Amino acid sequence: MSDNAGLPMSTPTIDPALDLFAEIERLKIARKAVILAHYYQDPDIQDVADHLGDSLDLARKAQEQEDCEVILFCGVHFMAETAKILNPSKIVVVPDIEAGCSLADSCPAEQLRAWKAQHPHHFVISYINCTAGVKAESDLICTSSNAQKILAAAPKDRPILFAPDKNLGAWLMQKSGRRMDLWPGT
Repeated sequence: MSDNAGLPMSTPTIDPALDLFAEIERLKIARKAVILAHYYQDPDIQDVADHLGDSLDLARKAQEQEDCEVILFCGVHFMAETAKILNPSKIVVVPDIEAGCSLADSCPAEQLRAWKAQHPHHFVISYINCTAGVKAESDLICTSSNAQKILAAAPKDRPILFAPDKNLGAWLMQKSGRRMDLWPGT
């Protein structure tokens, strides 16, 4: 491991006598923090979390924490971005900024922007599991539970691009009978 200057970094040692749960609780109170953990996190992480759930639900839970100043989001980076979008005045941190999602990674915002430049008449619907950059390039954002309603609300006179989840998009086309271009996301 090295720092930004390429110098070796030492791994901090933790006093084995330290009660980690008590220390985490102390820090949460001192920083006015809330810990959010996605369902797939390790049980030890889930044990210290204030809320456990899916990404959008957790970002919404953070909105309910009026006295909270810091959100620690134990999940992938796009989840922390969603929490920041819904909680713009709060500090949002993620333990591992490199923690990614193959679905979100399959649709880089710059590629979507380039596609839109070549297809300016398309209406873009994106599944919530994407980066903030992709959300910003989209006309509407959907979840798996509201995707059919979102598609029904889309303009009927414009072609649609559904991104980045081609499987959800294919299912929507089958259910609705409405043709869409699908981003090749997996």
